Amino acid sequence: MKFKVSQANAPIMHDTTVVAELPVSLRPLTELAHNLWWVWNSEAKALFRDINPDLWRSTGENPVMVLQSISSERLSEIMNDPEMMARIEKVYAAFKEYMAKPMRTDIPSVSYFSMEYGLCNCLKIYSGGLGVLAGDYIKEASDSCVDMTAVGFLYRYGYFTQSLSVDGQQVANYEPQNFNQLPIEQVLDANNQPMILEVPYPGRIIYSHVWRVNVGRMKLYLLDTDFDLNSEFDRCITHKLYGGDWENRIKQEYLLGIGGVLMLKKLGVNSTLYHCNEGHAALLNLQRLVDYVQEKHLSFETALEMVRSSSLYTVHTPVPAGHDYFDEELFGKYLHEYPARLGISWSDLMNMGRANPDTNERFSMSVFALNTCQEANGVSWLHGEVSKKMFADIWKGYSWEESHVGYVTNGVHMPTWAASEWKQYYMEKLGKDMFEHQSNPRYWENIFNVPDEEIWNMRMTMKNKFINFLRRDFKAKWLANQGDPSAVMSILDKINPNALIIGFARRFATYKRAHLLFTDLDRLAKIVNNEQFPVQFVFSGKAHPADGAGQGLIKRIIEISRMPQFLGKIIFLEDYNMVVAKRLVTGVDIWLNTPTRPLEASGTSGEKAEMNGVLNFSVLDGWWYEGYKFDQKAGWALTDKRTYTDQGQQDRLDAATIYQMLENEIIPLYFAKNSKGYSPEWIQYIKGSIGHIAPHFTMQRMIEDYITRFYEPEANRFNKLKANDYALAKEIVAWKEKVVNAWDGIKVLDFKMEGPKQSSTGQGYKVEAVIDTNGLGRSIGLEYVAYRVEDGVDHLFEVKPFKVVSDNDGILKFEINETIHDAGVYRYGFRLYPVNPNLPHRQDFAYVRWI
Repeated sequence: MKFKVSQANAPIMHDTTVVAELPVSLRPLTELAHNLWWVWNSEAKALFRDINPDLWRSTGENPVMVLQSISSERLSEIMNDPEMMARIEKVYAAFKEYMAKPMRTDIPSVSYFSMEYGLCNCLKIYSGGLGVLAGDYIKEASDSCVDMTAVGFLYRYGYFTQSLSVDGQQVANYEPQNFNQLPIEQVLDANNQPMILEVPYPGRIIYSHVWRVNVGRMKLYLLDTDFDLNSEFDRCITHKLYGGDWENRIKQEYLLGIGGVLMLKKLGVNSTLYHCNEGHAALLNLQRLVDYVQEKHLSFETALEMVRSSSLYTVHTPVPAGHDYFDEELFGKYLHEYPARLGISWSDLMNMGRANPDTNERFSMSVFALNTCQEANGVSWLHGEVSKKMFADIWKGYSWEESHVGYVTNGVHMPTWAASEWKQYYMEKLGKDMFEHQSNPRYWENIFNVPDEEIWNMRMTMKNKFINFLRRDFKAKWLANQGDPSAVMSILDKINPNALIIGFARRFATYKRAHLLFTDLDRLAKIVNNEQFPVQFVFSGKAHPADGAGQGLIKRIIEISRMPQFLGKIIFLEDYNMVVAKRLVTGVDIWLNTPTRPLEASGTSGEKAEMNGVLNFSVLDGWWYEGYKFDQKAGWALTDKRTYTDQGQQDRLDAATIYQMLENEIIPLYFAKNSKGYSPEWIQYIKGSIGHIAPHFTMQRMIEDYITRFYEPEANRFNKLKANDYALAKEIVAWKEKVVNAWDGIKVLDFKMEGPKQSSTGQGYKVEAVIDTNGLGRSIGLEYVAYRVEDGVDHLFEVKPFKVVSDNDGILKFEINETIHDAGVYRYGFRLYPVNPNLPHRQDFAYVRWI
């Protein structure tokens, strides 16, 4: 009998995590570790760090892993240390006091959907600015007691960690997260088993676990498909953030939007408003439409009124190419069942995602969001204007200047991003209540009265803290990449606390223009090698794995940093994450930002720098376009004016401007030191930055703006539409249907314009029009629209309504008298439009006829 020498099937392994059982007296630490309040409470964070500093650092500042890994000997030491036990008691008492404050009931409840959240370094469910902004926002919702519930994904691999090869090539490492070692909790069902959410996809059910992140007083719920009830094809839906092909992307966005709404229903969360952070989650409104049609038995049109009136879409992308578009075939593969559920045609659904209906355009998630959300906003004033232009084709007949798209300028969560030293200093000098009123500039005024020397000492404290981190982190990663140990020591020896240190850290997309500084290497070498006025640059950032140009830029910076003239003067810190970011924005002297305008929607890293006495040197784009105006002696700006149409020439000009401003303004100002070793003028810049700029860019101000500009007005209108069995919503639908049916039958019976043939200022015109409204009567308005032509471009000049001077059974006579006051070249026209005071804005029902 022949037999094999060996035979074995593939190992079947099961994960388990053995944790240290904490004594009763230390169990408050477990509760604290599982609420991210510790992220922005300095005493709580310091408490976990001091339990075991080495563990804290090696776990990526993860208190759950620290507690799971702590030795019994260390536990005994803590329990026998009266000071440590008193600290635990004090922090836990502060936490309980914080949690006892109830959520506000005078403002609407909100469900907030986002593809990513940057909450802390150890929870890898973010990639960059969008996620960190969302994380800051829900932290502030907790601080401001806003009744908000957030929805997202628990990624198995999240975004990649970055390492660099010996030659400077970026290596993307996707490391799996062990969910049992994270500061999260799995949601259980009534039988104390993991809750299973069933999400109906075409031809199958996809199952999802639900995990809860306690973010202070509010909850973030995360969906997770990576378990054995799903096929391998579907388990990977929540593997990677922004990973996979377009089919995986639509599966993700289906789960986030549709699955997210189903999850909230299963959890019993019924918010008044739904806030879509970027277009990824736009399908949440598709599921909400189905719920209104099938559960409330409303018509599709009435359901759309209700969904629109309670939805807000925030766009973060300044260019059309940055939005998600799906081919009709792929979109149909996953969404073909929905038209029947809504009582509409497939064409109707596709048209909701097209700027130009009844064409072959792909389905745009952003267009769908705009068509199902009453309000939309950009994330800075300038980005709001860019967004109006970007979306102008959706509402034809109206100029981009008339768009309802608004803005709320991004802010940052100050308790997270201000260093603990600065937070303590602010409370001592500006008052203990300043964090409760951080968006009020009056609470910052006393910064101008503190001694200059104290500000300088604080900055040097933070700078030395950063340099210690830089030396430790750079050395560890250099050696991990098999770098020459002697070479790293020569680099570290050159890091100079007396130098002017300039930081540049962000996503390495080409429009961020990290290359500008290296346009003239000889000139740069003279700047960094001036022994009397030493200057050093620290770079950090990741390029998307598919962005070859961005990765090439990182490689080039590494190559330059290793040139003899730049060794130790230009440093690249690999694996940019929230820990690295915090050290940078608190420790450098200047924060440099050089995007191609207007491609920086907002940017928030510079706002974080403001909270820490770090000065901004930036293109006038995004938030800095507004921030610089508050005090132009509190930072530096590259002009917003474009000199060349050719981007290469513009880049060279901007690079020369950067060199010139460094050589002639910034470096001399920093080194104009007095007998006490600091520059009094530099300190005035810091005070102006903190006192005049910082209060306007807090997350507290941002959430207040969302409440007053969008949440409260939308909720008020939603409640009116909902009252009396949706009476007003049904009335609006009936009115719209009447207008649509009569629109093509509207006739211009007479039109005449009286006035001089030769136009000159001060002359008047009279225009009369007689319109057969086809039974619509006063539901039709007429207005005069004028554009001023400047440099060949039309700019909206004025819009004036006609007066109705007679109404003869639906035949309206309109009249307007207009006087020309300003000389120039104009284009003008006359526009018919529907009139109904119950509409939120014109783009809600964008019917227009030019006559």
